[in-house]
Amino acid sequence: MNKVGWSLILVAAILLAVSSMGEAQQPKKIPRIAWLGAARTSSPRIEAFRQGLHELGYAEGKNIFIEYRYAEGKLDRLPALAAELVRLKVDVIVTASSASTRSAKQATSTIPIVMLYDDDPVGSGFVASLARPGGNITGLSTLSPETSGKQLELLNEIVPKLSHVAVLGNATTPGSPQALREINVAADALRVQLQYLEVQGPKDIETAFRAANKEHADAVLVVSTSVLYLHRKQVADLAVKSRLPTIYSRPEYVEDGGLMSYGVSGTDMYRRAATYVDKILKGAKPADLPVEQPTKFELVVNLRTAKQIGVTIPQSVLYQADKVIK
Repeated sequence: MNKVGWSLILVAAILLAVSSMGEAQQPKKIPRIAWLGAARTSSPRIEAFRQGLHELGYAEGKNIFIEYRYAEGKLDRLPALAAELVRLKVDVIVTASSASTRSAKQATSTIPIVMLYDDDPVGSGFVASLARPGGNITGLSTLSPETSGKQLELLNEIVPKLSHVAVLGNATTPGSPQALREINVAADALRVQLQYLEVQGPKDIETAFRAANKEHADAVLVVSTSVLYLHRKQVADLAVKSRLPTIYSRPEYVEDGGLMSYGVSGTDMYRRAATYVDKILKGAKPADLPVEQPTKFELVVNLRTAKQIGVTIPQSVLYQADKVIK
């Protein structure tokens, strides 16, 4: 082979080596996850989500970034926060409430959305069906109406001769109709009279407790809505002030002074949400990922509150509790 030929081979080899070095030096794109919440998420739940990611090989700040945005209880801020996250061109948006999911849905139809907490994703218009979501939203549903019946049964265990229960909620909230049906079934079986009290805004909370007291309610069952959850400290305080044994669907109420809660395990759902993020980052489409329903439930009891309102929690209930606050 002549010198020209060797020169061409040498130049080609050098160019190939330089090209390979350039490719090797290209930094790998680190996925960016957005977290959109209506209010600050409790530390145990955030940690459960992070732990779920860790178990799948992700380390925050190293091979994955998370952009956190909270509306701090002001739901009208959510659309702007969602739009901001879309402008950042994140890879996935994780929504921690129905209001957050709705704002994210309005902000984008292309960025995948993983919802963490929704009582009725189909009724909310987020997915076409649980088995086939069909759009850019998937995740976890808290739809488990039978827990409402169990809540009434628990009240019956701690309140002697339970006969009249006030039910706080909002009939237009997705998931509420199913929950109310289950409460009615349980009430018929237990021969308990129900008093429905509609709570559409913060001002209705105190009014509802006054109405419950006026009708001599023995206890209160709270069907959680955005309004009640965001004002859960007020709800718990009024229940204590009224000396009314009250049961909730989420443990945050109990952590803020409520008597007891029974519902889906939030930490379990947050941990499981990480698997959706992982699948999407690996190329799965939300439209093809079925929405999961809850499989794990938890009972939380606050003995300090029980003492405040003069209620004795039977051992039979305490044995069932996953967490007891003393």
